[in-house]
Amino acid sequence: MEHPEQENIPYSLNSRKVAEATREWLHKRGVTILEIAELVMLLQKKYYPGLTMEECIENVEMVLKKREVQNAVLTGIQLDLLAEQGQLLSPLQEMIENDEGLYGVDEILAFSIVNVYGSIGFTNYGYVDKLKPGVLDRLNDKSLGPVHTFLDDIVGAIASAASSRIAHRKQSEMEEAMGEKPVSDEQM
Repeated sequence: MEHPEQENIPYSLNSRKVAEATREWLHKRGVTILEIAELVMLLQKKYYPGLTMEECIENVEMVLKKREVQNAVLTGIQLDLLAEQGQLLSPLQEMIENDEGLYGVDEILAFSIVNVYGSIGFTNYGYVDKLKPGVLDRLNDKSLGPVHTFLDDIVGAIASAASSRIAHRKQSEMEEAMGEKPVSDEQM
């Protein structure tokens, strides 16, 4: 039921609230920006030996500013929470609760994040999804209790997208050093 004062007010999304909720829910689910940045460093240090943790954090932060990423984070976490509370209908409840191997929607949601900075993110994502380093190992540990069927893939995708962003930026920096016109940030 609508409140009388809201009857004629059209829906309007507050972007700041969505961004804040994204960060808040990552934090509530035990994931830090630093942990994601550590995955980025793992993915990129071989290619960019001078890469700093500050650069990794900055690129994670930039990925988290993207609305598509925020939408995926909020959607995935909500599905994990509903599964934890037993609030989904069967058989979806059991598939998400048990991180069913043939249930691939968690990866599909992660792909929406991976795609934000181009197809190079797929390789990065496949690598961290298989290896499950750092925070991904903890999120995949079923003995710890919380359901992270979506969150582990989302975190890996954020790190992969940040890694792709770094690769694109480093390429642009190299081209600029060679005297070529730089690509704008909107294009990266």
